[in-house]
Amino acid sequence: MIKFRGIAWSVHPLFVLVMLASVLTGYFAELMTLFTLVLVHEIGHLLAARSFGWTVREVKLLPFGGVVEADESGSAPAAEEAAVAIAGPLQNIWMGVLAWLFGYWGWWEEDWSAYIVQANALLVAFNLLPIYPLDGGRLLQSAISLGIPYHRTMVWTFRIGLMLSLAMVVYAVLPPFHPEGTAGVQLNLLMIGLFLLLSNWTYRRNMPYLFIRFLMRRDRVAVRRIAGGSLARPIVVTEGQPVSSVVRLLLREQYHLIYVMGERERIMNVMPERRLVAGYLNDSRPHRAISELFTDAR
Repeated sequence: MIKFRGIAWSVHPLFVLVMLASVLTGYFAELMTLFTLVLVHEIGHLLAARSFGWTVREVKLLPFGGVVEADESGSAPAAEEAAVAIAGPLQNIWMGVLAWLFGYWGWWEEDWSAYIVQANALLVAFNLLPIYPLDGGRLLQSAISLGIPYHRTMVWTFRIGLMLSLAMVVYAVLPPFHPEGTAGVQLNLLMIGLFLLLSNWTYRRNMPYLFIRFLMRRDRVAVRRIAGGSLARPIVVTEGQPVSSVVRLLLREQYHLIYVMGERERIMNVMPERRLVAGYLNDSRPHRAISELFTDAR
């Protein structure tokens, strides 16, 4: 790992294994080309994130892409997250087009030009798969978060990523699914599938922390929405509903007012979401009834 301008740059152990295999098999030049394509791909993510003022902590390179770790992930507007996610594949598109032109103009050998075009096309196609933490998974998460609460968004991101990762592993292991003329286990695909499977399982374990980070940054959403004169979106709950379940109803792009209903559908109180979030984060009893927050306020 090296640090440059406050950003940690690292190479995943899986990439190291691929490097060693390429040296042993005589494909080192192809590997260095792939490394360069992946590096430019991640620089695209990095520049997009920095253009929005994000704080980037680490860039981790993988054989098929990478991961840019930023403090704003999950709390920034969905449009920003989508723009950062798509910025990586866009780099592979222009590099592929340029490689094709160089081959067409005769500046590069046709075989070498075709290899780089194919490598960029594979990186784009693979990274746009809707599996977290791939770019397609992040785009899927941004899209889903516009319509359902953020906690449920995380759950569905995990479920979809887990199912597709499992499908990739099964495809790599079972010969009946392989193209005609191939046999045995497709080792490269199996390694990638297992990595994505592990990544999604790690994502599932980190959900409580990620959700807390989302809640801690809700004040930015409030300031942005209120300053723009946006309408608040109501959340209607009963007085006995746990605080922990109500915070899970918050939408990423909306500012909420919480309507607490008592007996005979009578409105007991209206609570701004800031008080709800503060009551959840600052109390040791997150599962207490939401009506108790009114008692604390008195």
